Amino acid sequence: MGTHRWELEVKKTDVLVIGGGAAGIYAAVTAREANPELSVTVLEKAHISRSGCLAAGINAINAYLNPGETAKSFLDYVKKENHGLVRDDLVLTMAQGLNSATDRLYDWGLPLLKDEAGRYLARGKRSVRANGERIKPIMAQALRASGAQVLNRVNGVNLFVKDGRVRGVFACSTREEKMYLVLAKAVICTTGGAAGIYKPNNPGAARHKMWYCPFNTGAGYAMGLRAGAEMTSFEMRFIALRTKDTISPTGTIAQGVRVPQVNALGEEYLHRYGARTTPERLAATLAENMAGRGPCYLDTARLDKEASSMLKEAYLNMSPSILLKWADEEAEPHDKPVEICGSEPYIVGGHGMAGFWVDAGRRTTLPGLYAAGDVAGGAPKKYVTGSMAEGELAALAAVADLGEDLALLSEREAREALAAEAEAVLLPLGQDGGFTPKALQKRLQKVMDEYAGGISAGYRVAEPSLMQARQKLRQLAEDVALLQAKSPRDLTAAHETADRVLIARVVVEHLLHRRESRWPCYQERLDYPDRDDEKWLKFVNSRYDKAGDTVVLMERPYEGGVFDDSSD
Repeated sequence: MGTHRWELEVKKTDVLVIGGGAAGIYAAVTAREANPELSVTVLEKAHISRSGCLAAGINAINAYLNPGETAKSFLDYVKKENHGLVRDDLVLTMAQGLNSATDRLYDWGLPLLKDEAGRYLARGKRSVRANGERIKPIMAQALRASGAQVLNRVNGVNLFVKDGRVRGVFACSTREEKMYLVLAKAVICTTGGAAGIYKPNNPGAARHKMWYCPFNTGAGYAMGLRAGAEMTSFEMRFIALRTKDTISPTGTIAQGVRVPQVNALGEEYLHRYGARTTPERLAATLAENMAGRGPCYLDTARLDKEASSMLKEAYLNMSPSILLKWADEEAEPHDKPVEICGSEPYIVGGHGMAGFWVDAGRRTTLPGLYAAGDVAGGAPKKYVTGSMAEGELAALAAVADLGEDLALLSEREAREALAAEAEAVLLPLGQDGGFTPKALQKRLQKVMDEYAGGISAGYRVAEPSLMQARQKLRQLAEDVALLQAKSPRDLTAAHETADRVLIARVVVEHLLHRRESRWPCYQERLDYPDRDDEKWLKFVNSRYDKAGDTVVLMERPYEGGVFDDSSD
């Protein structure tokens, strides 16, 4: 397939949102409501009705302030969960928007369960129950009703930067031989985090049976890195404790029907390790396995038939594969406990803390570019409503920042820029020989699994193995230039693989730089086994120097604050 056959098109919009998940949809709706005169466009690699982390649905809103909880108490919880290091300002401003985002979902038609008093039915201190299998179609309908435009099945590849400002994105259709330059006065990145960097739990045809959306490949991170944006906390990988084989959420069991974690001897074990936080519960499970008392389980055998049925219904709203497993085994949840395990590591700013370094308005360090949701760093425990709250903050800041001096390029300038970029972006289509995206991704996953703290390494790292990872990733980065593609779909896969390799390099540099063990399993150094608040209560940040092909590390201080709760 020759690149000369590809159609090149320039589009213009006032506000461009890259990514049609929870953060992106809410950002677009907010921008339209803030100024209905603005044109707003959402760029989505898949289709907004069933894309990203929420494609299969949800069974709870996991970030909500039930009676007695406040934005400040939510911040306290998140800081404790993350061992003292978060961006207080980002978590607090996010928390202040959780309940209004939840109410908006309910108004749009999301079935949120209520009690007799009309309050949302709590699942925990900071969560409420939902029958949310259709959350994405519901949100997509709200987006269309707002008047925003949508470009489905178009994959963002590189940011367009001119005169020091982000002015749009270069993107390719995933199905047609067509490449775009979408010009905008403000760009909001909401592309999600990165899966597929590490070797997954399940091999072969089951490789996509994972916790995080396998099609979230870190495009936003990679675009930002190549444009010179400052990033934070890529060493804080997120590793989920999940049901074995199906990799379904364990919170549905642990919080939904309240059963304990037990080892193979039937013993409750978390108290042995003082495991109170999410990463500590994962670490305790690994420790039990290493001590010969595994495998470990969630003890659903304690459930009665009614609770067992309730559990199945909850899983139907977001992870039906576990029901298929029970059916295949001719078993009910109460017949035997559910085995649990750790997932592969993910790079994500929603459950974890990796992403763009942003201010309270979710402005990145690149003028004209904003970030929200899983792609924004510093504020963990976002989930659906936290991502929405960040999308709202980013949109309001973007609309407020628009000025008269932000005229778009002329048609001639834009077409010249697009033609020049197409030479590099479409290069894999003209490659003979070289590597398929799948082959190169397998090599990447093997390196990261064995040398950078994957499942086979018990998630732990040390300098000698990380130095090996650094060396092998440099070779992989050179081989990225030899990626080949024969179709638009192949081209998307090639760019996804290139993005993953770049992100992996940044992860390794961050892991090398933090010389302590702060987050059990997520970031655990065998050669620096202790937490060190005196030296390391700070953020590890980085920029990618494209000209020198190096990752430049820097440290930013932790800045806590005293906050007034009176407005909650």
